[in-house]
Amino acid sequence: MANALKLYGSSNSGNCLKTKWVADYAGAAYEWVEIDTFSGATRTADFLAINPAGQVPAAVLPDGRLLAQSNAIMLHLAEGTGLVPGDAYERAKMFEWLFWEQYSHEPAIAVRIARKFFLGQSEDELDPALLPKGHAALARMELQLKQTPYLVGDSLTLADVALVAYTRVAPRGGFDLAGYPFVKAWISRVEKGLGLKSPDGSAS
Repeated sequence: MANALKLYGSSNSGNCLKTKWVADYAGAAYEWVEIDTFSGATRTADFLAINPAGQVPAAVLPDGRLLAQSNAIMLHLAEGTGLVPGDAYERAKMFEWLFWEQYSHEPAIAVRIARKFFLGQSEDELDPALLPKGHAALARMELQLKQTPYLVGDSLTLADVALVAYTRVAPRGGFDLAGYPFVKAWISRVEKGLGLKSPDGSAS
């Protein structure tokens, strides 16, 4: 696909998938380049030339410029889509959730998913602090979603895209979502808004 956006990522990574979902939502033409993060593919010389940090996702824009970090890529792709609020306060609240996701949600929930589901580690091998930290993050989301249908008011934003990526598959990390009914309802709304199938492959 000549002169098209290239997205480098792993289909096992919520951080990578959320960039793909925004590209799809925006109707962007792009090429998805699958990277096996478990085999050292992000440490090759060719990949380090794209992202010297050795991380996915990474994007090569149609004009050849490079962009890394999932939330930065999402913000670039979401220009003009309505996923970024026009109101200054609501936009700041969206950023609040984006920062919180990377600092307080992803480090617990995504890490347990990777180690438990993909690497097959037992509970004894996992950091015991991860489970309560992940449940604290889910409880914070539940509190907000009791008040509003989306994380920022009444409309789907990048905050929802960012947070749904790992929340929808949190059970893979040992997090039972039964105690978070508002989070579960929100997951279905966001999946429907993004046109996603649920993780088990069924339509939402």
